[in-house]
Amino acid sequence: MNSHLRSADEPTRRDFVLGMAKTCLGVSVMAPLMRGTASAIFDGSSKLKQVPTARNVIYLYMSGGMTHLDTFGCVPGAETMGETEVIKTTGDGIQIGSGLPTVAKYMRHGTIINSMTSTQGAHEQGNYFQHTSYTLRGGTRHPTMGAWLQKFQGKGNPDLPGSVVISEGSKHPGGGFFEAAFQPLVINDPTSGLQNSHRLANLSEADFDYRLGLSAKLNAGFQQAYNQSAVRAYSDVYRDAVQVMKSADLAAFDLNQEPEDQHALYGDSKFGQGCLLARRLIEHGVRYVEVGNGGWDMHQEIYSRLPEKIADLDKGLGALLGDLESRGMLSETLVVLTTEFGRTPKINQNAGRDHYPKAFSSVMWGGGVKGGYVHGKTDKGIEVTDAKMTPPDLNASIGYALGLPLDQVLFSPSKRPFTIADKGQPVLDLFA
Repeated sequence: MNSHLRSADEPTRRDFVLGMAKTCLGVSVMAPLMRGTASAIFDGSSKLKQVPTARNVIYLYMSGGMTHLDTFGCVPGAETMGETEVIKTTGDGIQIGSGLPTVAKYMRHGTIINSMTSTQGAHEQGNYFQHTSYTLRGGTRHPTMGAWLQKFQGKGNPDLPGSVVISEGSKHPGGGFFEAAFQPLVINDPTSGLQNSHRLANLSEADFDYRLGLSAKLNAGFQQAYNQSAVRAYSDVYRDAVQVMKSADLAAFDLNQEPEDQHALYGDSKFGQGCLLARRLIEHGVRYVEVGNGGWDMHQEIYSRLPEKIADLDKGLGALLGDLESRGMLSETLVVLTTEFGRTPKINQNAGRDHYPKAFSSVMWGGGVKGGYVHGKTDKGIEVTDAKMTPPDLNASIGYALGLPLDQVLFSPSKRPFTIADKGQPVLDLFA
């Protein structure tokens, strides 16, 4: 046999597994999966029995602090609007920024939350709070919603990851203190597919299967000698990687299978193509997909930079909503658009807007939410004056839509109790 493995001198288990990781899915995929291998402990059972309104979530995260006054939190006629004008939408009486004409067509399916407020005004802390409902402190890392969904309800497709994050340079909190199997798969470039997911050209299927068999023997012996959760988690992630590699559903990651008109519909930005990949993954059974869209931190010259950013958002999001609707998927898929905080109502001396956690907007479509509805209001985008919502409330509302047990307590490895959304409460007015 020409296998390099068979000619090697007593390869160590670590070198062998790392080699296999590169062969199967690549270090860039395996590394994030291997963080946080301690297990969480359940405490009792949930008293809340919520019937889900949605099966899937596509979570669109506008990293950097999306300006609310120029997008979904418009206040027509207010001096705080800057240069942005408003347009009508298919939602009765709802107006949004004029740069979002495609999205405007689908506001009859959407709910705008104009009363978001956060205690976190820095990017890292705001991002963490928005994703986890907890503040960033100490050594505890908290799970995000995709990990909670998999923890309580399992995977939608046993051959694919429970959740996927499509984002370049993501600082995603991931699965927090949950076991490695609950970490999301991170994809930096949606157009590149799942990297290192095929056998090397010089490795035959027979040699590959031989390596798998040898790996299983090494794993069995190692686990018997070191029966610890971290060791089991390592083996489980390795097994899952091979399972993805051998699955017919691996094709879900290949955007080359989409016709050219679909690519054009979503636009050529990474966000647009990420939305297209999100739709494909949901179709193949991945129940929670996040798509990142950075570049919203506009402290200078906001009105020279905003048109391109909003155009990419309008094209990608508009295509996604239309695609989901035409395929009959929108009713079971909750699309959430949010950000870590808004931007100052007052234009600064550099013709930009600064960080503003006091008031901002989030939006939901499909998945059981009211259509053509605006929740909460502000005083010219400055202060929330009605129906205040926090990031934990938003996360509790997402969990409610998925039918998750919001009162279920899990303990971290340090024996601290946590729930899905901390003290957040689902806002039932958002739902039809």
